[in-house]
Order: sequence, then C-alpha cells, then structure tokens
Amino acid sequence: MPNRKTPSSPSSSAIRPGRLGLGGGRHRMVFSPEDKAKDVKGTSRQLWSYLQQQKKTLIIVFIFVLLASAANLAGPFLIGRAIDNYIELVDLAGLARLLLIMLAVYAVAAAATWLQQYIIASVAQDTVLRLRQDLFSKIQTLPLRFFDQQAHGELMSRITNDIESINLALSTSLTRLFSGAIAVLGTFLAMVWLSPLMTAITLAVVPLIMLVVRLIARRTRHFFLNQQEKLGHLNGIVEETLTGQRAVKVFGREERVIKEFVAVSNELRQIGIRAQICSGIIPPLMHMFGSVSFAIVAGAGGLLATKGIITVGVIASFIQYSRQFTRPLNELANLFNTMQLALAGAERVFEIMAEEPEEDPALKQSKLAAVQGKVVFDHVTFGYEPGVTVLKDINLSVEPGQTIALVGPTGAGKTTFVNLLTRFYELDQGKIYIDGRDISQLDKASLRAALGIVLQDTHLFSETVRDNIRFGKLTASDAEVERAARLAHAEPFILRLKEGYDTVLSQDGGNLSQGQRQLLSIARAILADPAILILDEATSSVDTRTEAQIQRAMFNLMRGRTTFVIAHRLSTIQNADLILVIHQGRIIERGTHRQLLDLKGFYWDLYQNQFRYQAG
Repeated sequence: MPNRKTPSSPSSSAIRPGRLGLGGGRHRMVFSPEDKAKDVKGTSRQLWSYLQQQKKTLIIVFIFVLLASAANLAGPFLIGRAIDNYIELVDLAGLARLLLIMLAVYAVAAAATWLQQYIIASVAQDTVLRLRQDLFSKIQTLPLRFFDQQAHGELMSRITNDIESINLALSTSLTRLFSGAIAVLGTFLAMVWLSPLMTAITLAVVPLIMLVVRLIARRTRHFFLNQQEKLGHLNGIVEETLTGQRAVKVFGREERVIKEFVAVSNELRQIGIRAQICSGIIPPLMHMFGSVSFAIVAGAGGLLATKGIITVGVIASFIQYSRQFTRPLNELANLFNTMQLALAGAERVFEIMAEEPEEDPALKQSKLAAVQGKVVFDHVTFGYEPGVTVLKDINLSVEPGQTIALVGPTGAGKTTFVNLLTRFYELDQGKIYIDGRDISQLDKASLRAALGIVLQDTHLFSETVRDNIRFGKLTASDAEVERAARLAHAEPFILRLKEGYDTVLSQDGGNLSQGQRQLLSIARAILADPAILILDEATSSVDTRTEAQIQRAMFNLMRGRTTFVIAHRLSTIQNADLILVIHQGRIIERGTHRQLLDLKGFYWDLYQNQFRYQAG
C-alpha cells in the first residue's frame, strides 16, 4: 500500500503540516536556519554539478585565467630584473627593451582578463538558465501537499531572488576566485624561488588572516541566510496582499497589512544591517593585514639588503609580490558578501530540488485507457495529518454513467473524496478502483486525463478566452473550442466581449463575473471530454438565474459520464442516482432524494433547514 509519509528531504522538517485539499487553505512556510544545520560543502557540490556541464568552456576560461595570472606574476619579477640588471648598471638600452617586454606582458594580462570575463558571462547565464528551468520543472512534479504548505510569494522568491543571487556570484566572482587562487599559489612559488627567508617573513600574518576570515564567515553566512528567508517572507506578504486586495478593501484592513509589511520590512532591514556590518569587517581587516605585511617586507628586506643577503631588486619584487599575495585575499574578502548570498540562495533552491516528487519517475505504472467509468471505494480510510482521520471506512460502488451527489456539513470530508480519487493524496487504508483497476498502480497523468473537474473557484490564465478553454485539450481546433463554448452556454457572453474569443482576460479572469468564469470552466471540461466528472460546489457562489444557466451547461457535460457532485444547494442534486450524506467522515445515509426524505434523518434536516432559510 502506498504510504503518505512526509518527504525526508532537507526541507521537510521545516515545513509546518497543514490541512489541504482542492478547497484547502495555504500556510506560510519558513525554512529557519535553526531547524537544521546547513551543508555548505553539499550545496557547493550541487552547484558545481551544474557548472561542470560546461567543462570545455570552463577549461578555456581557466587557460585565460592562467595566462593573465602568469603575466601578472611576471611583472614584479621583471621590475626586480630592471633594478638589479639595468637601473643600477645604468643600461638604458637594456632597460628600454625590458620595458617593451613588460608592456607586452601587461597587455597580454589585460586581454586575457577581458576574454575570461566575456566567456564566463555566457557560462553563468547558461548555468542559471538550466538551474531556473530545473527548479521550475521540479516544482511541477511536487504534490499538492507541498503547495498548500508553501506561501506562493516565498516560492516565487526562490525562483527569482535566490536564482539571481547565484547568477550574480557566477558572473562576477567565479573568474576572480580562479584567478585569486592561482595568484596566491603562483606568488607563493615565485617568492620561494626568489628568497625562502623573505617568503617566511612575508607569510607570517597569513595564519592570522585565515583564522579571522573563518570566524567571521560562520557568523556572516547565518545572517545572509536569514536575510534571504526574510526576503521570501516579505514577498509572500506582497503576493497575498495583492491577490487578496478585494478582501483587504472590503474589511478595511489596509492599515493592518501596511503594519505587517512594515514590521517584516524592518526585520529584513535589521538582518541586512547585521549581515553587511559583519561581512564589512573583512575588507578593512584585510587592508590592515596587507599594510602590516608590506611594512614587514620593507623593514626585513632593507635589513637583509644591508647585510648583502638579498638585492634591492629582490626587495622591489617582494614588495610587489606581497601586494599581489594579499590582493587576491582582499578580493576574496570583497566577494565574501556575494558568495555568502549565493550559497544561501543556492541552499534554498536545492532544498526545493530535494523534495520528493509526486510520482517516482523510475516507477513504471500502467496507463489508464478506454475508461468506462465504474468507480469503487473499498474500505477507504484517510487523514491529512497523522492521528486525525477525515474519512473512515468508506465503501461505495458507482456504475458507469451514474450521478453521485455528496452532501453534508462543512468539514465532513466531501472534498476529500476528490483529493483521493485524483490521487492528490494517497490512502491510509483501503483501495479505490476505476474499471476494476487499483488507482494506486496507475500512472497519475493518465488517471487525471480521465477525470474532469469543475471547481467552485475557477482559475483562469491571463490569456485569451479561446486559449483558456483550450487548456482542457491543447490540440483542440478553434472549431472544437467554439463547440465546447456553445455546449457550455458560454458563447453568448463571449461574443459580447470586445474581441470575442480573442479577448485577453485579466489575472484569474478578473474582468468576468463569477458565473462567466464557471461557464468557461465547464467549456474547458467539455473540451477535455473526461470519462469521469467531478463538480465541486460549482454553483454555490452564483445567483439563481446564473445557477440555472450553469445547470443547463452541466447537464450537457454530465450526459453519459460518471459524475460526482459535491453540492451545497440540495435543489441542484435532486435528480442524482445516489445521494451520499457524509458526516464526521462517514457515510451515514445513502439513497435517492425521495428515499432520503422518507427516512426523515440527517438529510431531511438539511433539506428542511435549507428550505426554511430560502423561504425566509
């Protein structure tokens, strides 16, 4: 039996469980650094796995980095040769030749540096492109549970802000990291070759530098991770406020959402200040250490030169090399903020990538085809959270073409039927069969292709009316789209729109009425031509006249199909073949409308209360 365990991914422990469903709510998810120790090495390895897909290009970049570094290393050596071999000997001709060589060397360094930056920009963009595409594709494979536990703005922040922080680090910092590492190693070898004693003196402060940077790094990374999380939280508030603007204005909650936004903005500001202050300590410290190193080299070199141990040219070379040795360390310190931000962003991106998909791609499941529409629930038990059962021992057999109505009070478990039949969730106990086949063994895509769902809250895209209907069947012709609209009784209002079928809708169909959006949803389902139809409170939020129009459209849609109707208005399901009365997760009554009224039980009470409410 399939299990329903929470994915054991790096992020799963930080996700607050919440009840969900097609009609469920969303809960803001915050990945807190205190929840789990973060793995810098693991994140770096994952990021490198994307970079190494461009090995050949990176090798070319590395060659240019080597060339630029070699040219930069040759400069101080040539300066020392100029002093010892030409300036002290007043050999102007030789000095002129050496100056031309130095000019050529620095020109090569400049050209190689420009080329490596030019190429790395392409590498960074290609890497980020693949990462962004992989993340978005991964999100499409995640189960509904994940989205109900994740604030949309937080998720958007990972796709945009966190990916962009990676892009910034790769495009501006990658070659500087390469060149910095090579410069440090090359400078060290050059100094050892010139004078091991002076090298030991020059590097005396390096262990102290590394210790200080390591201590600050641990603290700073924590702040940058917190900063990214707060930014995601802020994006979540903005997204929810904008999409819920109607509710904000209806209840006059403008001041409240402003206060919430200001509060989180201030938190982000405080964390940002701490991160910048902590990371900002490093550059001046590195500058101080560089100055100390320079003073040591000058003092010790002068002393050794007076004793004839080294030449003035060697001292000049060492002064240049000491600067070149500390300069990459200074650059790394200046890049520290960018790298920490990128690692924090990459960590958050890879947390999503580590989530378990809704269906294991390696699992070969059979396809569902030629569906007749027989549905069986066999001792089905389910709960969204451990220990909280929503449906208890449900048994039901539906013949092809029958209409089954589900009624009951709010929270009784009606919508959970839909969640289980569509395999948005897996069962705790029991089986569900379609045409005698266990749906847990079926490919989810083929299963859902056999199901058509019309929800109370219809989602429409910011595209044309025609494209929104065609979402039910992407290969449909214009004629098929228009036929579906006519069957759904949607064509009259569509033709009254300014551009007809080519009218572009605003976000979520905001320029249409609720009834018009429902008719488009029904047209979409008609076009999909499903064998099994699910109508979830499809008319609960429209007036009686619009309801009658939608009912006529649904009659066309339901003809010849197995249909499950979740109804609030009992007047809409009186002709159902079977009505199930659900209360506290159990089917407590079943029968036709007339049979249930004759029982004078729970359904009779519901009907009488609704009739009195409508009469009043």
